[in-house]
Amino acid sequence: MEAQAQGLLETEALQGRDDDTVASADFSSMLSEEEREELKAELVQLEDEITTLRQVLSEKERHLVEIKQKLGMNLMNELKQNFSRSWYDVQTTTAYKKTHETLSHAGQKATAAFSNVGTAISKKFGDMRRK
Repeated sequence: MEAQAQGLLETEALQGRDDDTVASADFSSMLSEEEREELKAELVQLEDEITTLRQVLSEKERHLVEIKQKLGMNLMNELKQNFSRSWYDVQTTTAYKKTHETLSHAGQKATAAFSNVGTAISKKFGDMRRK
């Protein structure tokens, strides 16, 4: 049973195993020379497209940084904005509102109780002085 459970809990990605299996298999004997050439051409084309996409992404990221600099946005400002937005989102939740209301009410009761205790102690001291 434990061996079966272990198989279900493995952390290695299946894709990695599939890639290894495919890489170790020899499909070249199953391909004709024409199919092999077509696949090589497709491989070159895909590698070129990936390179182009990386270059485009890099340029867009550079442009993004320039725009943020022009707008005066930096990491600290973004963090402040994200924190403020997150804090506002928390404050507008029903759970936060209910908790805030309950704690506020409890605080008012505690303040009244301490006030009553203080008044009672003052009265006792006053009574003790008179005796």
